[in-house]
Order: sequence, then structure tokens, then C-alpha cells
Amino acid sequence: MDNPVPPRPSGPEPRRRDRHGRGMRGPIAPPQVPLAASRADLFADLVQDSVERLERRWPQLAEVDFLVLEVPPAPGPGDSWSDEAVPLGGTVPGRENRPARVVVYRRPVEIRSKGREERAALVHEVVVEQVADLLGLTPEAVDPRYDGDED
Repeated sequence: MDNPVPPRPSGPEPRRRDRHGRGMRGPIAPPQVPLAASRADLFADLVQDSVERLERRWPQLAEVDFLVLEVPPAPGPGDSWSDEAVPLGGTVPGRENRPARVVVYRRPVEIRSKGREERAALVHEVVVEQVADLLGLTPEAVDPRYDGDED
């Protein structure tokens, strides 16, 4: 054999387990278990549930892109936000090559909701309000169960 054996690296090898061999061997839960789902994935699922609920009533929403972004873009020159005016969602009208878009901002919605049920209700309200803005209707016309009461 003409191929020499490559030398072993002289540095210490990274430890994969603790000193007594009792360390973690792999992930705690498999990827298909909800424990392994990130907060962003769970939030996207809430948005998808709201969209599917509205698409049954409004089939034209199948042509609209629904997006989840972490935070809204910074206000431009001349615009400003107060603490209570940070947007929870937005719309981008469609153009000739691009479909209309509805955007829900994850972090502002999460900050304003305490639990999963409250978060799901707020996500649905934001989606309904943005769809209503996009279609030029009132939120009550888009979803008769819409409850826009501000506490």
C-alpha cells in the first residue's frame, strides 16, 4: 500500500458524552412531536388555521399569500410608532406579477397575548382585519364571529 495513514489531530477531541458515559445521546423528542416545534412554527400554524377557516367562506383568498414575519419594518421618514401603535399585521396589494399579501407580525402579537387560546384569538382577529382591508370590507362581513372589542 502506497497510501500512508493520515496522522490523528493532536488536539483534544470534542466530548460527545459526559465523563461517565451518561450524557445525552440525541434529541429529547423526535421532530414530529409537538415538543420539538418552535414557537415560530406554532405561530405559523395558528395563522394557517385562521386562513383555512376564512378560505371556506372566501375562496378568492387561495390566491393571496399569507406571511409571518418576526417584527414589522422600521417606520420610514415622517412615520413614527407609539408603544400602542406597533402594527400587528399589514397588507400588500397585488401587482401584475405578484399576488396580494397579508402579513402577520409574530413578536408584537406574542407580546400582547398571554396564553395559547388568547394568542389564537388575536391571530384570527389580525388575519380577519387584514383580509377585510384587502377586500375593502368590514371585519364583520369577512367573519360574522369577529369580535373586535378592545379591552
